[in-house]
Amino acid sequence: MYPEEYIEYLIHFHGDRDYFECHEILEEYWKQVDKNNKNSILVGFILLAVSCYHHRRENFSGAHRTLSKALNIFQEQRTQLVQFGFEANEFIIFLQDRLSVIQSQRAYTSMNLPIQDQKLIELCKKASDKKKFNWCEVSDLSNKELVHRHALRDRSDVIAERNQAIQLKRKKGSE
Repeated sequence: MYPEEYIEYLIHFHGDRDYFECHEILEEYWKQVDKNNKNSILVGFILLAVSCYHHRRENFSGAHRTLSKALNIFQEQRTQLVQFGFEANEFIIFLQDRLSVIQSQRAYTSMNLPIQDQKLIELCKKASDKKKFNWCEVSDLSNKELVHRHALRDRSDVIAERNQAIQLKRKKGSE
């Protein structure tokens, strides 16, 4: 019923609070199923995780920008939210409240998405247990590897992909 990647996203979002991993998992899935659609609901969830990542690092500007984009997508795709286990109005209000927290530059706190589908919650709890994650665990702000993961990771593949895109663009421009 739910894509495996979405379940993985949710267990990281609510379990180890590895928002960077949430982004990675769902971005790979999005590229497989809806790559060119920047308004895909999957992009909304990716941006939501990125916003949490920025907020936790006290990058209020980045958190605000990405959550605002996510909210726009969720509002446009509100009918799809049910397919992802949410009641649309409640979910959007929940995120608007979070945006208000960010706008007022209040400290990050872990959030639990208001999932309505109890079967989805049970699936996620079981998957979390298998990974030895505590469902709805509070983020460990002292874990620098978690909080600053993007700065500590190997970026060679990202750089190579970017360079390829630049070369393709130059090649097309010279034709």
